[in-house]
Parts: sequence; C-alpha cells; structure tokens
Amino acid sequence: MRKYYIDNIRIFCILLLFPFHTCMIFNTFGEPFYVFSEPVNIFSQFVNIVYPWWMALLFAIAGISSAYALKKRSGKKYSKERVSKLLIPLMFGLVTIIPLQTYIADVFHNGYAGGYFEHYKVFFTKFTDLTGYDGGFTTAHTWFMLYLFVISMISLPIMLWYNKSDKKFNGSKITMPILLPMFIIILLMTPIVEVGGKSVGEFLACFLIGFFILSLDDVQDKLMKYRIPLSILWIVFMALRSYLYFNNGGHGLVWDIEQRMLTWIGILAIMGFGKRYLNFNNKFTQYFSPAAFPIYLFHQTVLVVIAFYVLKVTNIIPLQFGLIVVMTFVITLLCYEISRRFSVTCFMFGVKKKKDV
Repeated sequence: MRKYYIDNIRIFCILLLFPFHTCMIFNTFGEPFYVFSEPVNIFSQFVNIVYPWWMALLFAIAGISSAYALKKRSGKKYSKERVSKLLIPLMFGLVTIIPLQTYIADVFHNGYAGGYFEHYKVFFTKFTDLTGYDGGFTTAHTWFMLYLFVISMISLPIMLWYNKSDKKFNGSKITMPILLPMFIIILLMTPIVEVGGKSVGEFLACFLIGFFILSLDDVQDKLMKYRIPLSILWIVFMALRSYLYFNNGGHGLVWDIEQRMLTWIGILAIMGFGKRYLNFNNKFTQYFSPAAFPIYLFHQTVLVVIAFYVLKVTNIIPLQFGLIVVMTFVITLLCYEISRRFSVTCFMFGVKKKKDV
C-alpha cells in the first residue's frame, strides 16, 4: 500500500518554496539575493527557523522513497530515473532557466545595460561566489537537484548491498532514546564537502538515515505515537534558534549544534504528524505529487522576474510580499502546465506528460 503521507510531506515542502524564497527578498542578514526590497525582521526569522529542517527533510524523504523504490526497481532503472528526473532537468535548467535570474540580478544590483542573450557570456564566464547575485555563474536553487543526484548515485551501491544483505535494521529495537541522538551523525558529517554553506555530507546523512531508519514501519509508528512531544521540542528549538540569532548573529559551535538538533527534531516531528494527518489521496495531492520537481525547477526564476517588476510598482511591503507569492505560484503552475503538454519539454524538465498523469 502506497504511503501517501510521504508524498504529501514532499508537497508541503515544495509549497513552502514560495513564501521562503519571497522572504529572502526582505532578509536582514545581509544577503543581497537576486533582487532586494528592504530588511524585514519577521521574514528573516521565518527563513532562519525553517531552513534547517526544511531542506534536510527533502533529502530524508528522498532516502525513504529510495528505500521503497529499490524494493521493486533494479539499480539500473533507479539510476535512469535519477538521470531523467534530476540530471537532465538540471542541465537544461542551467541553459534555459537559471541565466534569467542572474541577468535580473546584474540589472538590479549592477545596472547591467546589455541584452539578455548578451548576458549568457557573462553567466558562463564569470565565476565568483557561485550565488549568481552579481550576474555570474550559479546553479541557483537547482543546487538541490545536483546534490540529490550526486547523493543518490554515491549511495546506490550501499543501498543495493543492504537490500541483498541478510542483516537488516530491526525497527522494533530502535527506541526514541536511540533515535533522538542521531542528530550527532548529521553534525559530524556536516564538514564534508561544504560549498556555499550547503554541505553534501549533511544532506547525505539525512538521505541515508531516511533510507535505513526512517523507512522502517516500526520507526514511523513510534514517530506518530510521540508526535506531540516531538512537536513541542521542535517549537522549542525553533525559538532557541531565534534567540541565538539575536544574541550571537548565528555563529559558533553552540549555533551549529543547535541547528542540527533542530534539523533532526523537525524531521521526526513532521514525519510523526504526517503519518497521523497527511496519509490521504485526493485530486489536489494527485496533481501536485508529480508536479513537485518541475515546480521546484521553475519557481525561483519566475519569482525573481515577478519581484523585479513588483518592487517597481509598489513600496508597500505586505503588498509586495503578497503579490510576489501569489503571482509566482500561479505563473509557476502555468509553466508546469505548458511544459507537460509537449514531449520535448517533458524530456527537458523531467515532467510527466499530461496524458500519463
């Protein structure tokens, strides 16, 4: 039986993209982003408390999904799916979608006066901090697809070996006192290949814990049973993160440890609540489940373009925020709808063709 709540948690994470990246336009921590309005503390706090568990949860869910997929797929078929859903859309995204963000950023921050297609030369030859905020090369938000592809491929031999092994983790023996300290694994792996504040090691740990531990039925049942205390802990750690940010600016060993504790407790709490309340299937979830990765691919470029013009139209912060979120959501879905009607765009962007959905 399909566990719909796993799909629905992924949908929840994807829908968070729209307020999260809109909040980046108003951040108070000095990140210029591709366009920038003015600092708004409440929006920055949203980014501050959401990011640690949000992206890590996506990697954990990917690990869980891989555990289920490899029960009925060969390693070869799994690899082909990773290529078609992640690598090919990433490559085409770097050519057709991402450059528009850096063009807008160069115009907004640097007053770039050249044309869009002229800017391609800048994009593919200017390598600085890899954010793209200065108009240079970046993978932008598709770093997630790159990381997930790399992590999936390097984990595949381990996952295949484990599935063939006679020894498996016994979920009934994995108690909460064993589960809770697993944030230490994430913490210890974080320094491994960290680029621009995004650690391959950290997300690899989340992926593998998802595959080996969180995919077990007994563990999922425990998380549902303890969802209330886990959620209280989650809220406490989010509040603590805000406190630490105000008092030390988000630096130091305590900050790093607390962040990984928040990461792990957030994953556990959402898994518990998801199993209890999100295990359903309806027209909404049937639509958004196959749309998740294409929406991820399209959304930020759409957001940056819309924000560029909205900031010119109004100075009212709530109106800016609302217009950017709503218009980005609508136009991103429009891009998805258009792309899934043509075989070539389905191939380019990893979209299921409309008749197949």
